[in-house]
Amino acid sequence: MLRLVAVGRIKNRALAELASDYAARLKRYGGIEIRELGDGPGIEQEGEKILKALDNFRGSVYAMSEEGDGMDSRGFAKMLEADLIRGGSAFAIGSAYGLSKAVKDRADKIISLSPLTFTHEFARVALLEQIYRAKNISANTPYHH
Repeated sequence: MLRLVAVGRIKNRALAELASDYAARLKRYGGIEIRELGDGPGIEQEGEKILKALDNFRGSVYAMSEEGDGMDSRGFAKMLEADLIRGGSAFAIGSAYGLSKAVKDRADKIISLSPLTFTHEFARVALLEQIYRAKNISANTPYHH
């Protein structure tokens, strides 16, 4: 099972279309559940919403944050493969203000998509693409070459 919990909706139409495209592509690999949460009124309240959305998740939880550990696409693919045995992978992306300490504490690992800072909208698209890439690496398809 794959789950993405994200605060705020994607307002940029082009990014929203890309996110939808990658989510649709992931259907061939079992799909991804995307839970889009309302933002505000503050980072702590957003954190409570995220934790509630992750409450019954039995697999590994990853907080997406710029101060997290970086990894390459093959390592990411291996991580997702290993998570299948433990119940899947869930990813949390905060709003423009990031993630609360409570969400980071709940996570099994904090991951950075890049040392650069991305908008939460762009981060969601980048994460979905990397999940799709990881699934293709595991399936040994030519997408990642």
